[in-house]
Amino acid sequence: MIAPGAASVRTPNIAIEFESVGLTFGARTDTPTVALKDVHCRIEPGKVTALIGPSGCGKSTLLQIARGFLDPSRGSLRFVEIASGQTTGRPAMATVWQAFNLFPWLTVIENVAFGLELAGLPRGEREARARVAIGAVDLAGFENRFPRQLSGGMRQRVGIARALVMQPEVLLLDEPFGALDAQTRLVLQEQLSRLVETSGTTAILVTHSIEEAILLADKIVVMTARPGRIAAEIDVKLPRPRTFATTHEPEYGALFDRIYGMLRDEVMQAMIIESDGGKE
Repeated sequence: MIAPGAASVRTPNIAIEFESVGLTFGARTDTPTVALKDVHCRIEPGKVTALIGPSGCGKSTLLQIARGFLDPSRGSLRFVEIASGQTTGRPAMATVWQAFNLFPWLTVIENVAFGLELAGLPRGEREARARVAIGAVDLAGFENRFPRQLSGGMRQRVGIARALVMQPEVLLLDEPFGALDAQTRLVLQEQLSRLVETSGTTAILVTHSIEEAILLADKIVVMTARPGRIAAEIDVKLPRPRTFATTHEPEYGALFDRIYGMLRDEVMQAMIIESDGGKE
């Protein structure tokens, strides 16, 4: 699901449903922290859903629940086949983190092919797929470089290629460009938008950037200050492909202002909670 012709493309068919999901950390101590409370949300297949909200609202926590790294304290997570309406198992997933998480002793192509090697694919097949993925993120010619020889933006592109080469049904993006400078971030936003659009992969993006959410997402889920709830779900109807030029469109400005208005109140509330020692 990297680019046309890279591999057979599966038609996205599994929705992810959070039903009354709540999560409390330290529930057995005197000072439990309620991270999420009564979260209802549906992630549509083949779409990009962005989760945005103030720091500490539970965006990344929700992502980890989807990935299976955390279990909710209450409520449930369901994977539903659209065709049958029946609950199914967790689909194949891959994650791109803010930290690059590359193996410094492996080359670019070895890093990208690492998951395929663990999956037992023959060397020829995994190298061929890795080269396609590397080309898709515009790093052809850098296959034999080591991470220390790459810029931050290039290392993150390796991370994206490493995730997409696995042909996941669901791609999870946890602040993927948070560690990059503004110019590099803008270029990679456009590149990732193109990659996700052409692959048809279901994607969940955690971000603090309203601009990033609008450029990449089909739907933006705005979360409240802790404990995280869903404040609003906003469909992004701006035409694709979206680039930096999109940010000059009147429709973009109106959508940005709408989301900012919601987030400003939640960020202020998060600051009050933080100054009060984390109490609600």
